[in-house]
Amino acid sequence: MKKGSPKAHATTQKFTQIEDVVGEIALFSGNQAGLIMEVTATNFALQSEEEQQSRIYSYAALLNSLSFPVQILVISRKLDITSYIKQLETQAQKTTNQSLSKQINMYKDFVAQLVRNNIVLDKKFYLVLSYSILEKGAKAVAGGRNRQAFYQDAREQLNSKATSMTSELIRVGLKSRILGRDELINIFYEVYNPGAGNANGGMTSVFVKGAK
Repeated sequence: MKKGSPKAHATTQKFTQIEDVVGEIALFSGNQAGLIMEVTATNFALQSEEEQQSRIYSYAALLNSLSFPVQILVISRKLDITSYIKQLETQAQKTTNQSLSKQINMYKDFVAQLVRNNIVLDKKFYLVLSYSILEKGAKAVAGGRNRQAFYQDAREQLNSKATSMTSELIRVGLKSRILGRDELINIFYEVYNPGAGNANGGMTSVFVKGAK
């Protein structure tokens, strides 16, 4: 009797190489880990020429100061402003000042028209920091590390890198924060499911290699 074909047991974790997300640290296969920092945006176009030049020089200094690789990730999401338009309608109805109510309705119509003719995107900027057991040297790789020991090493090194990046970003005039577990899971979902929900606006990634 012919035996049936063995069932496939491939998992999403195997496909994505993501083994687990513990706190703010993502653990990957091959003894690698990483964390993601969200960075605030700045309206460069509205700044004076002097301010723009200062930002450019500060950004160049930041890149030159890196001693470890950094991935710059930009995710564009389609913005749903349906609830915002409804709020404007409610506000216009509640306002007793007829002139003000008219202005609110005019603004609401303008926003609605803008959305009909254009795709409105919300851009988020992230820095991806990575850690590999190779950073501990050949002895650590040969000897191997248990899961808990590797996690402690990864967390210590990644938090150190994040602290360094935070200081450099402050010099550029930007704020940052480390994403938590749930936020990391959402980011990974968007990366591996680009057509899901409103995450199909687009994604751009740039890898910056730090100086040794």
